[in-house]
Amino acid sequence: MTFFSTTQHSARNPRRRRRSHMVPIVLGGAVTAGAIAIVAYLLWPTWGPKASGNPDRLPVSVGATLFNVPTMAVRRKIQRHSGPQERVDLSFMFPSLEAPEAPKHVSADTVEESVQPIDRIFLSISAHHDTLAPDARLRTIYPRYLEQTPSPAQDGLTLRAFRDGTPYSNEDLFLASSPGLNARCTRDAATPGMCLSERRIDGADLTFRFPRSWLAQWRDVANAMDRLTAQLRGPK
Repeated sequence: MTFFSTTQHSARNPRRRRRSHMVPIVLGGAVTAGAIAIVAYLLWPTWGPKASGNPDRLPVSVGATLFNVPTMAVRRKIQRHSGPQERVDLSFMFPSLEAPEAPKHVSADTVEESVQPIDRIFLSISAHHDTLAPDARLRTIYPRYLEQTPSPAQDGLTLRAFRDGTPYSNEDLFLASSPGLNARCTRDAATPGMCLSERRIDGADLTFRFPRSWLAQWRDVANAMDRLTAQLRGPK
């Protein structure tokens, strides 16, 4: 009688037996999943984009001339890679010469607040392909279009105005010897005047651009261009 009752009771509770077998399986799976999660957390890469895809500086060859450029100074994303390039466009904060921070999002409500005075110097490095060198242009081309009489500017700077009706009409040429500076600048009009200063380094031409108003501190500007040229040459 007792045997029959036990057998009958067991036959009526197969689900209880299955549940009792599933408990250790479920517990084991939970423990395994937890262990995998802990290992994955510990082994997950902790470096940011700066170390993996965005190094501090990029070795770039322009006109077979090596430059070591700060990544964040490169203005165009398509140029943010190492190796040979035809041209690289850069910008630097002035006077610190640090690479600018990433631009913030500008909406229609904040566009007026985002307009700030120009506080950076722009630099384009391009392969010259044996075109006329900037210093040769300064000696042989510009004099054809300049007014005969130079005008003294401030603090040792000499101003030479271009004649009206020439290819450089409404521009002036500024020259200094110590420190060395030559800059061709548009005159202030509806928009503030801008200056460009060029120099050649092996197979590349460097073209600096900055506001004409900075000529009030032209020595600082000239020294900044010299410093940038030295900093960008080759790996550090």
